[in-house]
Amino acid sequence: MQVTETLNDGLKRGYTITVTADELAAKVDEKLREAQPEIEIKGFRKGKVPMAMLKKQFGQRLLGEAMQEAVDGAMQTHFEETGARPAMQPKVEMQNGETWKEGDDVTVALSYEALPEIDEPDFSAISLERLVVKADDAAVTEALENLAKQAQDFEDKDDAAETGDQVTFDFTGRIDGEAFEGGAATDYPLVLGSGQFIPGFEEQLVGAKAGETRDVTVTFPENYGAANLAGKEAVFECAIKAVKAAKAAELTDELAARFGAESLEALKGQIRDGLEGEYAQAARAITKRGLLDALDGAVTFDLPESLVEAEASQIAHQLWHDEHPEVHDHNHDAIDISDEHRALAVRRVKLGLLLAEVGRKAEVEVTDAEMTQAIIQQARQYPGQEREFFEFVQKNPQMQQQLRAPLFEDKVVDMVLGKAAVSEKEVSKDELKAALDALEDEA
Repeated sequence: MQVTETLNDGLKRGYTITVTADELAAKVDEKLREAQPEIEIKGFRKGKVPMAMLKKQFGQRLLGEAMQEAVDGAMQTHFEETGARPAMQPKVEMQNGETWKEGDDVTVALSYEALPEIDEPDFSAISLERLVVKADDAAVTEALENLAKQAQDFEDKDDAAETGDQVTFDFTGRIDGEAFEGGAATDYPLVLGSGQFIPGFEEQLVGAKAGETRDVTVTFPENYGAANLAGKEAVFECAIKAVKAAKAAELTDELAARFGAESLEALKGQIRDGLEGEYAQAARAITKRGLLDALDGAVTFDLPESLVEAEASQIAHQLWHDEHPEVHDHNHDAIDISDEHRALAVRRVKLGLLLAEVGRKAEVEVTDAEMTQAIIQQARQYPGQEREFFEFVQKNPQMQQQLRAPLFEDKVVDMVLGKAAVSEKEVSKDELKAALDALEDEA
């Protein structure tokens, strides 16, 4: 077997791999010898079929396998000996495919872009600032009052219903005078303004009193889930049974117990820890952005053009769909890639390769426990279908990689932050929000 270099330009590599006819024949013979003990043909005992007969019956079938294995083996040996790592799947083309016949050598062209050699910068020379926000009493009180609203009770009132009140009523819906399935209920409690019913329904119950009957006329949205109701006008006959005003729960130990805390002070402590955890997460995003900016300016290396173009295309495609949310498939015209898309792609590819190389050299790994936790968090977005989501991830390597990649990146970022000079600066919640808004504006 012979491997000849045909291209060495920057990161672009090209090679010609020649597998001789004798090598292919030897590989076919080897496969036949391996299989011979298990082969049984009429007229011959198991394992006693002559090689000539085996070659005549199975040789052609094994020849393709032998070609593939020979080329794959040559590629693997090449990458092991040179240490080259392709940026994307290498391109392999048989050069003499149209004229090749049994007994000829096989010539294959191998081409790819190699990943660049990356020198790590001095992480200790990077200076960053981490914003720290303490949860003040006002923020804790505000969060506590919101919890009290969630745990609110309702008490009877004689006055007319207002937005925020709870109305208990019976209703029957009709389209063209005919009742329809799912359009009736008894003793239904509805908080006006909650948006629980279709648009226009709740507003028509404002001003109602207990004992009153009202007709509510609404039109189902065109995209309503039940196709037989979508876009149709319906009249609901509503018999009001009770009107109750919201009463926020009192800030007591009893309220704390409803949220799993031992006391009101313990609940305040949990709220404070939760708020400061949210602040820290936002502050980390700002610090991470500062680190990535510093790394972007600290290193320079050649980038594989194929990776940049693929990333630019993905960015352009995603931004186009963000601007056209009504399009859910890929049946649209080609999307132009702008200089802005390419500039963003260059940054992403550059930082992605750098962090990947830093993590590889430091042997950073994502544990099975971390992957399981990530899958659990994603599965919560599909209530009632968690098991199906788990099975989907298990069978989908691409989905596994999508979940693993951000975990790996965060671990590498944390490792680098541990080597950088990071100082802390205490700021207010408003200052943190302003910094976060500025970060989003730059994105």
